[in-house]
Amino acid sequence: MSPFEPKQEAEPAGTSLRQPLKEYIAEISSLVMNELEAALPEEWSVPGNLKDAMNYSLQAGGKRLRPLLVIAACEALGGSRQAALPVAAAIEMVHTYSLIHDDLPAMDNDDYRRGKLTNHKVYGEATAILAGDALLTHAFYSVVQASRKHGVPAEHALSVVEDLAEMAGPRGMVGGQIADMEGEQGLTSLEQLQYIHRHKTGDLIVFSLTAGGRIAGADSRQLQALRDFGTHIGLAFQIQDDILDLVGDEGKLGKKTGSDLKQQKVTYPYFIGLDASRDEVKRLTEAARSAVLEGGFQDNTRLLDIADYLMKRDH
Repeated sequence: MSPFEPKQEAEPAGTSLRQPLKEYIAEISSLVMNELEAALPEEWSVPGNLKDAMNYSLQAGGKRLRPLLVIAACEALGGSRQAALPVAAAIEMVHTYSLIHDDLPAMDNDDYRRGKLTNHKVYGEATAILAGDALLTHAFYSVVQASRKHGVPAEHALSVVEDLAEMAGPRGMVGGQIADMEGEQGLTSLEQLQYIHRHKTGDLIVFSLTAGGRIAGADSRQLQALRDFGTHIGLAFQIQDDILDLVGDEGKLGKKTGSDLKQQKVTYPYFIGLDASRDEVKRLTEAARSAVLEGGFQDNTRLLDIADYLMKRDH
């Protein structure tokens, strides 16, 4: 079946739109976990320690936000959930690799991630670096499977690969990461901080949405609406992280709060205060909702629900 046809009865995605959001998130998370567990072909010979290190961080839990956005964007346009799953798994691999490397002593030097010891604390720095390298590389293989196994047109899969290379690379997440490192020496403007947030965090969120859209055959108007939605919720998501680092519950966050202060990082609350930061999260969320409402989607329910959920999250 073409991934661009409307939902058929055998596929649960159409009925899932009537699920409570919490159930929908749990269902997608479970499907993505199954996809990740089967991501390495059985016939491949992969060193056991490398595979264990990759799976250790992939299976550490987390919100699975980026895979969720891939699926939700695809389904908002009537696309196939199964066709989107390899791309959803791919973005989780890229996100996980970034966390493994971000936690390294040369970067943020963190001991815990998602309530568990960080990868390098369990497997050593060299293996952690290679596990991250392997996840990043394998993500591109996974994207291609949307075309190989599920019939997504090759030109659409190619656009997803191109977007991922851009959004995860020097113009995107990696550029944001190095700007963040340099910013530890002293940010002087809110614009510099916005650059870091939009690229270190926001670009993979934008990618997740447009990738889901491309799998479903989105037109240029719909893709732009997804970009706008992702840009707004990506920045709102990171500002909320800045807020939670100050006032969040460590038990829910799975990591220690106050790390930004400890590392003397400049955050949104530092520049504009806690209350103004909360107001900015609300403003950005409303802008994201407007983009979706005007985007011409078949069903925008889930995207709107997710925007509200992210604004109110406490972990």
